[in-house]
Amino acid sequence: MARFIFVTGGVVSSLGKGLLSASLGALLQARGYKVRIRKFDPYLNVDPGTMSPYQHGEVYVTDDGAETDLDLGHYERFTGVSARQSDNVTSGRIYRDIIARERRGDYLGATVQVIPHVTNAIKEFALSDIDGLDFVICEIGGTVGDIESLPFVEALRQLRNDLGRDQTVSVHTTLVPWISAAGELKTKPTQHSVREIASLGVQPDVLLCRCEKPLPDSDREKIALFCNVPKSAVIPALDARSIYDVPLQYHGEGLDDEVLRAFRIADAPAPDLTRWTEIMDRLDNYEGEVTIGVVGKYVGLPDAYKSLSEALVHGGIANRTRVKIRWLDAEMFESDESELAAQLEPMHAILVPGGFGDRGSEGKIAAVKFAREREIPFFGICLGMQMACIEGAREAGVDGASSTEFGETTEPVIGLITEWMSEAGLQERAADGDMGGTMRLGAYEAELGGNSRAASIYGASRIVERHRHRYEVNTHYLPTLEEGGLVFSGMSPDGRLPEVVERPDHPWFIGVQFHPELKSRPFDPHPLFASFIEAAVNQSRLV
Repeated sequence: MARFIFVTGGVVSSLGKGLLSASLGALLQARGYKVRIRKFDPYLNVDPGTMSPYQHGEVYVTDDGAETDLDLGHYERFTGVSARQSDNVTSGRIYRDIIARERRGDYLGATVQVIPHVTNAIKEFALSDIDGLDFVICEIGGTVGDIESLPFVEALRQLRNDLGRDQTVSVHTTLVPWISAAGELKTKPTQHSVREIASLGVQPDVLLCRCEKPLPDSDREKIALFCNVPKSAVIPALDARSIYDVPLQYHGEGLDDEVLRAFRIADAPAPDLTRWTEIMDRLDNYEGEVTIGVVGKYVGLPDAYKSLSEALVHGGIANRTRVKIRWLDAEMFESDESELAAQLEPMHAILVPGGFGDRGSEGKIAAVKFAREREIPFFGICLGMQMACIEGAREAGVDGASSTEFGETTEPVIGLITEWMSEAGLQERAADGDMGGTMRLGAYEAELGGNSRAASIYGASRIVERHRHRYEVNTHYLPTLEEGGLVFSGMSPDGRLPEVVERPDHPWFIGVQFHPELKSRPFDPHPLFASFIEAAVNQSRLV
């Protein structure tokens, strides 16, 4: 039976529970174990799909079409295990399902309560779909003490009793702040945090202590004494030079050894960390440097493009190149052409990412035009591809070319997709329907033209990529766009939906309707990003 590792956080948010879970999963995987990582989110949204990126960062999409927390991206990037719908649940989804059951009469007239009905639903989620696994790592979002996370901590407590202590381990992340005026680290916040979660019936087995300065042995002894754990279970976690160094750093501090010890596993094989040392060697010993200009809408919060920024780093790993990202707000290009040239001329490549709404759209179109005319490598993703098509249509003489997403237009080069084929059959949508969970979501196939740049990069004629969009290129305009130099080198298998567009007369100009960044891994960079960074390296030699 699978063993469970519960990851909680205390003191403050943003201590790195997601990276801890991902790194621990990678370390157990390096020892030959089969691992799956799950995220429990206490907020009342059914999923993050309708939330602003400024509120919650990017929405990560799985192969089976779930809109999930961005931490699932970390899980996939560190373990290579594709996440599923069953790997992320929110309070909103749990309460929605419970209320639906109550309305159907499934509870036979019982009073529906947090205990046992909500906690049972959380436990059902944790225990589902775990056949063949050695470890299931469950990260509980939020901070212990928050009222919304209480049902999850209670479910954790019950699961520890239900499964037995030999089958469960609790890892608690805390903060050991450095007080500069006093010139010392303070352990009291950690003591209070452990006391808080212990008062809820969960005694941590391992403590991960985030700190700015090395944690002295005396402080580790104090934390161990007051928090009722062995000194070896107090794991210091200092900032790493790269997130991909975190597994090596945590192994060096004994995290995986301590977790296995808590499970009373004494015969675990030593981890093979070659994958991670090779990644760090490529990051530390790079042979060149390029700067990528990302012209987007949510550039004030890098987490809004988390998978994208990591995929660019992966492309750099593939080329032994350091990638510097310049985040550029598309709105500043809408009224000042001199600003456009000043900001984009130093770039070795330009990328326009996905997004929603018309804010900054003309700035993105201007960036596409700049990349086309100056022959700078260009990569358009989702909305970025659509902007490339609008720019191409305008260049081909279609005055007023636009998207119906931005309002009424006489030249809808981009329009709302109302139906498409999926494995489940025909999917239909209405313009006035619900927003949540209604886009073209998840993995879909595309067929690539045999002599296209895209087919050459992939080394395949059929690909599977993840999608998240509700607008598509209007195929009515394909002949006009192709006459203007755009080639649609990738289409859906039924030939109705454009998937990849490129310019053969340009050094590197590709737009894709899907999100390739979601499938990129540091140890397996996505071919499009590897090729894009290679093109940026070639551009840097011309400057």
